[in-house]
Amino acid sequence: MNFKPEQLRFASIPGFSVRADVEGGALSSDVGPLLLNGIDRQIGLTKRLSAALTDRRHASYVTHSQHDILNQRVYQIASGYEDGNGCTALRHDPMFRLGLGRAPFNDEAALASASTISRFEHAARRRDIFRLSSALVDQFIAGYATAPAVLVLDIDHTQDQAHGPQPFAFCNHHYGSTCSLPLVIFEGLSGALVAAVLRSSMRPTGAENTMILKRVLERIRRHFPDTHILVRGDGHFSTPEPMDCIDARSTRLPACCASNCAKKHCGTRRWRRRNRAPSLPSYSRLPRWSNNTRIA
Repeated sequence: MNFKPEQLRFASIPGFSVRADVEGGALSSDVGPLLLNGIDRQIGLTKRLSAALTDRRHASYVTHSQHDILNQRVYQIASGYEDGNGCTALRHDPMFRLGLGRAPFNDEAALASASTISRFEHAARRRDIFRLSSALVDQFIAGYATAPAVLVLDIDHTQDQAHGPQPFAFCNHHYGSTCSLPLVIFEGLSGALVAAVLRSSMRPTGAENTMILKRVLERIRRHFPDTHILVRGDGHFSTPEPMDCIDARSTRLPACCASNCAKKHCGTRRWRRRNRAPSLPSYSRLPRWSNNTRIA
């Protein structure tokens, strides 16, 4: 006779009985979806993003709402599962089901599969992406109960390394890899995300940076007309187009011009003495785009 006890009993201690359950059951190693769901309920991020997307699916074939699919994808990425192929296994995870308000052990409450996630990601159009970017800025603005006195916008491009053939991913010599260079804007005092724009790995032009800055600043100025806004960027933002855009919106931009070996060498005393060059001019003699712009 084969005897398989459901529990193993061990010697007890005063006030406690010690037992071991060997059945396992439905287990999960992720508690993050529950925490993310609580935060999302407070700030309403995925609800705002979902409202910016247009659902073009036929209603009679819809099993998962667009908001649920977006929640599932965001929660999984935030939990470290950025690959969409993992959704087929994670759709049965009890903690992810709880995070999306589903019954954890009901087979009919399974989440979206990898194919559904793939169709959802490829269904977005240019207008949807533009509305998503605007919704991110609106989310940042909604984080302030009253207009702040000062906003510091840190703008920069960051490397997003690509694995496999991906659209608009090219080899970038500076980073030594095939990647994309998304533009991200954070608020420097609070660390809050303001905007994120996915773009290719090619060096951005002044017109491209201006196009993004213009939309962000105009949206913020519409809600905070009296707020002092300071934009901080690297040397590739110190071109005439972003300077003029920022000056026209009563904003300041302390930018550092890109340096090179010649610039670093010509400022030394040895170089001026050998070439009989006069002392370098002071800031008051250097050309400026406007009084609000300081070049260092």
